[in-house]
Order: sequence, then structure tokens, then C-alpha cells
Amino acid sequence: MINAIVTIPPYAPFIKEVLAQPIVSGIRLNTVMPFQEPLEILVGRLSNEAKSFGKQLWIDLKCRQLRVKTFGVPPFTEIELTHNIEVNTPVKAYFSDGEESAMILKVKDNKLIMQDGPKRVVGPGESVNIIDPSLKVKDYFTALDKDYISAAMKVGVHNYMLSFVESQTDIDSLYKLDSDANIIAKIESEKGLGYVRNDWDKKTHLMAARGDLYVESRLPHQIIRNTELIVKTDSGAFVASRIFNSLSRSLEPSCSDIGDVDNLMRMGYETFMLGDDICQKRDSVISGLNLLSAMANYHEGPKIFW
Repeated sequence: MINAIVTIPPYAPFIKEVLAQPIVSGIRLNTVMPFQEPLEILVGRLSNEAKSFGKQLWIDLKCRQLRVKTFGVPPFTEIELTHNIEVNTPVKAYFSDGEESAMILKVKDNKLIMQDGPKRVVGPGESVNIIDPSLKVKDYFTALDKDYISAAMKVGVHNYMLSFVESQTDIDSLYKLDSDANIIAKIESEKGLGYVRNDWDKKTHLMAARGDLYVESRLPHQIIRNTELIVKTDSGAFVASRIFNSLSRSLEPSCSDIGDVDNLMRMGYETFMLGDDICQKRDSVISGLNLLSAMANYHEGPKIFW
């Protein structure tokens, strides 16, 4: 049965309306979103709201995903990341889901010395992709990840999404902190695909996290093969990112968005996670859920209305 997990801004006034939708099985807390209360209270509040509708709360930890730490205002030559890294330079960095790129000349701990931009303000929380086999990201969990894990355990929440899973060691690192962890392993890189092929132990579910996976795939068209590999390996796999993004610009969905989700359903995906792009506003997220429900009815029931 096709269902949805919805990314929820922590203080959105439409949380209960989203949770009341029959197709929704859970909500996702993106841990880069700002918050105004102790984490224990935040996680407990969202978990209780989800439980009141018979749904689950998932905490999406950023792990080794590279993100910008502080504002960079042009003209500038330095970008500070959330992780210390090592990588052979010069090498390209990609921003804005791969739509922008700039050359890294040198790396010192978490600082990138850039040659040429990007030519705009780069803000905290933006993701950065460095697609090179020499890349090494120091430490798996960020300090904030660990704070969220501690807070979640205190209020009895054990559902986590782990970003950029690339080995069983990544999974085991969470079990060491929370032995009751229920894990969705987000596959977002070529190394992650290697984990799917050779190392997945079936204790977790996989997720095709197509935002970064598309950027990190060796060639753009390989996103089809890579997405299909994940659901063929794990029939209960989740799929996320780049889903109905046209609804963030207009409540009339694009033909390509509808075709994309139809293709994912035909591959075998049943759980779709709607991301930040369309979940910031009530109208776009409800439209996305209505569209997903209509498409689910077509795939699961008599095909008499299309």
C-alpha cells in the first residue's frame, strides 16, 4: 500500500491536518531546521502529535552529509563546513542540488579555499557535494546529531534516518548510542551503493535519497539504475527527494513530476517521503498528498478513471 512520510517544519500550523491524511504514515523532522525549545521538548511534542493520529516521527540525522556552517558573502574565497575533511585538490564542489559548481583549491580541516565562488551568499545548512574518491569525512555524527539522539531516547523515540550511509560501521555507530534504534539508511553516494550491493544486512530499510544521489551518480542517467537497484535489493525501500517539486512553484503539477512518481511506483516503491521544497507551505504539501493519493488509487485499484 502506497504511503507518505511528510517533512514537517517544527512549528507549522498545519501539522495536525497533515497527520490526519490517510496516506500519511509518519512525519520527518529535518534536523537542520531551526528550533526554539529544548530538543527533548521538541521531539516529545512532535512524537506525541504523531502518536495521537497513529503515526510515527522520524528524526533525520545529517551524519557525514557536508553542509555549510557559516555565511559566506561574496566576494569571498573561504567556505566553512560542518565536518573536517580530506580530499585531493584541486577539485570541484557542487551546490544547489548540483546546479552550481566552484573549484576548491585547498582544504584545511573544515575550511574550503575556493577559486571562484559560488557568486552569491552561501548560507548555513546548505548542502555541498564533493564527488571524488579521495574524499574522507572526519566523524560520522555531528554534535547536533548526538544531541538529537540523546533527546529522542529520553522521550522514547527510536526512529532515525541516517544520511550518507556507506558501510555497516555507520549503522553500528548508531546502535552503540541507541541499541533500540529503528533505522532507515539513506543511500546518497557511490559508496552508499556499494553498501547496498555488498554489505546491507537487512536489519534496516534502505532509502533512495535522490537529492544527493542524483548529484553523486557518476552519470546523470544512472539515477534510474541506482534507484532501481535500491528497491530491488530491499522491497520495502523508501524513496525521497525531487518528488513533486513543481508544486513549490505552482499548485499545478508538472507532467514530468507525475511521470517520475509513476515510474517510481512501477519500480516497486510504496513509501514516498515529501521533502522541504513542498512541505514548507500548507497548500503545496496538501496538494502533493492529494496527488499521491490519486496516483496510488490508480496503481492499487481498478483503472477506470484515467
